[in-house]
Amino acid sequence: MTTREFEKEFKRLYLPLGMYALRIVGDTSSAEDIVQEAFISIWQSVGADGAEAPANFKAYMYRAVRNGCISHLRQQKHPEELQPDLPQPDEAEIDTSERDARIWQAVDALPERCREIFLMSKRDGLSNDEIAEELGLSVSTVKNQMVKAMSRLRDALSTGHRPFFLPFL
Repeated sequence: MTTREFEKEFKRLYLPLGMYALRIVGDTSSAEDIVQEAFISIWQSVGADGAEAPANFKAYMYRAVRNGCISHLRQQKHPEELQPDLPQPDEAEIDTSERDARIWQAVDALPERCREIFLMSKRDGLSNDEIAEELGLSVSTVKNQMVKAMSRLRDALSTGHRPFFLPFL
């Protein structure tokens, strides 16, 4: 595996793998560490020597992250969170991770104020009146920013795909 191939796979899989790990361990920092360790491990075994990467690199990385999550939960001594028969990631799990990654990339691409208002509404559950009061804006400005955010997210998430359904909209 060349450095360029590895970088391409890293860029393609990092965020979806992070979303997958986050659902298992429930902690962003730990999920990032697990994904980074999986990439370091594969690079040390195939990248540094120019060896062949696994035939299905994506499936290999999901298994590696799954195993890293199980190890993390064991080390944290949270047996109630550790499902002894945690299944291997299937297509539905991978699709969910990739969908979540696309959503967060689209949210991150929103203009700063628009993103802030969108997250206050959707993530924090604040009303338009509460957001307006907290940010010192008019309610109509908040509404306009939400319309702008929704429109941009729909456009970003439906490009190249059939219309995209946003579960939180």
